[in-house]
Amino acid sequence: MPNALKSAPRKSFADTAQEVVRERVHDIIADIRVRGDAAVRQYSEQFDRWAPESYRLSDSQISTLIGRLPEQVVDDIRFVQDQVRNFAHIQRESMHDVEVETLPGVVLGQRHVPLASVGAYVPGGKYPLTASAHMTIVTAKVAGVERVIASTPPIRGEIPAATVAAMSLAGADEIFILGGVQAVTAMALGTETIDRVDLIAGPGNPYVAEAKRQLYGEVGIDLFAGPTEILIIADDVADPFVVAVDLLSQAEHGPESPAILITTSEALGREVINYVERILPEMPTRDYAGPAWRDFGQVLVVGDLAEAYTLADSFAAEHVQVLTREPRAALQRMRNYGALFLGENTCVSYGDKVIGTNHVLPTLGAARYTGGLWVGKYLKTVTYQEVRDPRASGELGRVCGRASRVELFEGHARSGDVRAWRHLGDRHEWIDQALAGTAAGTSSAR
Repeated sequence: MPNALKSAPRKSFADTAQEVVRERVHDIIADIRVRGDAAVRQYSEQFDRWAPESYRLSDSQISTLIGRLPEQVVDDIRFVQDQVRNFAHIQRESMHDVEVETLPGVVLGQRHVPLASVGAYVPGGKYPLTASAHMTIVTAKVAGVERVIASTPPIRGEIPAATVAAMSLAGADEIFILGGVQAVTAMALGTETIDRVDLIAGPGNPYVAEAKRQLYGEVGIDLFAGPTEILIIADDVADPFVVAVDLLSQAEHGPESPAILITTSEALGREVINYVERILPEMPTRDYAGPAWRDFGQVLVVGDLAEAYTLADSFAAEHVQVLTREPRAALQRMRNYGALFLGENTCVSYGDKVIGTNHVLPTLGAARYTGGLWVGKYLKTVTYQEVRDPRASGELGRVCGRASRVELFEGHARSGDVRAWRHLGDRHEWIDQALAGTAAGTSSAR
């Protein structure tokens, strides 16, 4: 059992007023389903104090907003999007369509077909999160999605120009300044002014996450997401100052973001705690990072790295940073994580902001069964089949008939019987009777 230098969290995201969130989201979705744009406008005014004549930005508005930004900001957006685009292209090129002859005259195939439309939700609220535009929109466009609409909330009553620039440069076809449940619902269901999409992608607050959960089925979603998580595995070579800084880098995402250290060195663990307590009071984002560390921070000491990897896998954390002598060992020793960050030169913030892998990743233990957003999420893997050889069709028909009757599926069996009759000359009483009846009916009609 690990020795806890900092105790386990007192509460979990799933316990924090989720019933209230669930009911409120249900009511908003139901209202928008009935009243469409009128309900969307009501909630935008209520939650964001935002009621422009049109929520969709025109091309001229977008150009004006981009033009107001410093050149360096636009250059940096382009740089990061180039990294995301490049890696997404590599991912797409790894997905090959296949066609194979499995039996003589029997051809099976598989194709990766892009979705027709996607809604990208880019969160805002307190900060402009331009990186989420890169991750959701660029990747969809590389996948070949024809129509990508993007939506982000106003920030303190203003249009977030940097986010709009990121959306536009990423390739969004329509951009809306609209936030929260009302934005996700409008894109999922469609309204008088917003055409519905096939899939919603992008992170958001607990209300946005719950809206995606409730709408799933009517629309596809990238994944269910909760607060951002970081887990660091460190041995005695790790720098405790770097560990502390990196833990807090993710804690600032929100007051319910877990920040966990698993280490083989008790001395390092205690130093990390001291550094965190020294750094936190001066952080501009301490209002978020402080409660996250207080309520969800953990420092766990284990006997060796084998135990550390096993314990880390049990968390199935979104981000796992490995600060050990041989960080690449984690590639073989771990299986449950959203993304790995190997070595001191690689931090989770790079994955969030600049390096090119996708930062929309599974949380709340979902890394046990899924990875994060990637180009393949915007593709449907579909199959096709063609039996070119008549004799092969007849042989398959015989097996189909037998197999279907074991399951008492007579209609399925008869589809197989017909092919065996046509191509191999098999006789079936039901076929003789059906043909005789047809012939008699034709004769009597004449």
